[in-house]
Order: sequence, then C-alpha cells, then structure tokens
Amino acid sequence: MQGMKQFVPTDLKIRYINQLLKTGFDTIDFGSFVSPKAIPQMIDTAEVLDNLEIPTNLITGNKTKLLSIIANLRGAIAASQYSKIDYLGFPFSISETFQLRNTNSTIEESLETVQDIQEVCLANNKELVIYISMAFGNPYGDVWNTDICLEWVDKLNNFGIKTIPMSDTVGIANPENISYLFKYLIPAYPHIEFGAHFHTQTHNWHEKLESAYKFGCTRFDAAIKGYGGCPMAKDALTGNMPTENILTFAHEHKLETGIDVFEFFTSMSIANEIFPNANQ
Repeated sequence: MQGMKQFVPTDLKIRYINQLLKTGFDTIDFGSFVSPKAIPQMIDTAEVLDNLEIPTNLITGNKTKLLSIIANLRGAIAASQYSKIDYLGFPFSISETFQLRNTNSTIEESLETVQDIQEVCLANNKELVIYISMAFGNPYGDVWNTDICLEWVDKLNNFGIKTIPMSDTVGIANPENISYLFKYLIPAYPHIEFGAHFHTQTHNWHEKLESAYKFGCTRFDAAIKGYGGCPMAKDALTGNMPTENILTFAHEHKLETGIDVFEFFTSMSIANEIFPNANQ
C-alpha cells in the first residue's frame, strides 16, 4: 500500500490483514514504523496492529508471524515495544544511490544502523530481517556484481543476521544472476535463511521463481495481485511477485504451502476493494 496516493482507511486495512492472518501465510508484512511524511500511508500502523487477531493455522498448527518494516533506529525502538511483532525488516541497499534515497544514509552508515537495530532486537526478543535491496543490479549506474552481494552478506553474517531476502527492487533480476547468487550463498551460509523478494512483470515471474527454487530458495515474498513496488526506487513502479503466481508454482511442483484456499480467495476479494487497478 505504501506507493498508493489515496489513503486506505484504517478499518479496511484491519479487515484485510485479519483476513490474511486466517489464510495460513508464514509471515505477514503488516505495516511500517517509518516517517509519516515520507510514507503517509503507514501513519496508522500502530492502530492497525492493536486490532489484529492472530489465530492458529488449522493446517499447520502454527501462528502467522508479523513483520514490520523500519528504516532507522527510532523506528526499531518503536516497533520493538509491541509483543505481537516477531520480525523487524530493514532495507539494506548495496546501491549507494538507493540507500541514500530510501533511508537518507550511506551504505556504511546503514551498516552501523544494522548493528544498532540488531542490539534492540536481541534485547526485545525480535528477529531482524535484512532485505538486501538492489541485490540483482540497479538502474543508477552504481557498480554491481555478485561478489559485492557476497561481501555484504558476509558482513551481515558477522552481526548474527539469520534471515536475508535478496531483493529485486526494480525488477531487473534474470535467471542467470538469480541462479548464481543462490547457488553460492545458500551452501556458504547454511545457518542463514535466504529469501527472494522479486518484483516482476507478467512475462518473467515464472523463470525468476524457477531459478531461485532450483538452487535451494524456499522463502518467497509476494503480494496479492502483485500490487506495489518501492516508491523510493524510481518513478515507475515494478509490481511485486503476485501471491497467486507463487501458489500456482507451488502446485506445479507439488509443494505444501499451508494455505487455506477458501480463506485465500476471501482475501483476494478484499484485495480487489483495495487494489482495483493493481498490476498483475
């Protein structure tokens, strides 16, 4: 919702996310403790959180975990006070230009922020999820190669980070660099759960999933109807990986997802109210 200009009413957000919580996802990114000036859509995150109910999944017996995005230490401190939140997610870009645009800090400054946020998480029983933004390249001309990704993962590993989604922030990942990254990352750091946060178009979503899954990635981020994109990255948004596409992929590969199909289609109907013109 962060890129939408029209404010989504708080009660609609609550109804939608509570429905998603019935569906059986492992984790829901429910909101962000960020500057209301930068991202006004997230100004009601605390109120939304207070009204969320987290049921036990009838298929898996587990409860969906909640993740909040934060962009600085102040946001981490605010989010860590809520017992319902399991994960704090921080976007760490390996593109200097994007890190400055997204968090108003350099990569080295952001690395210090990661260390500070990790201390807050450890003190408050939260887990820090680091999204490596621009993991597959960038549109700004900043130097990028897969060795740079490996270098920064190694530094994050030294802080004890256990979950790292590799983020295709503007949708430029391809089967070759996806395969290369996961082929080397996953065996090198078996104690880290690497994920894929893809932004896609209708013609390339399947090849991106296939390339990551082939080399051991089983954690995928998605958004129903594929709506979204990062408003801090560039003017034109490239949509998120559609959740329904991942479920199709899972069905093709006979993978158990824990998703309740009936509840998922109910979630889809609410998504249609919020994102009537979403990119697929």
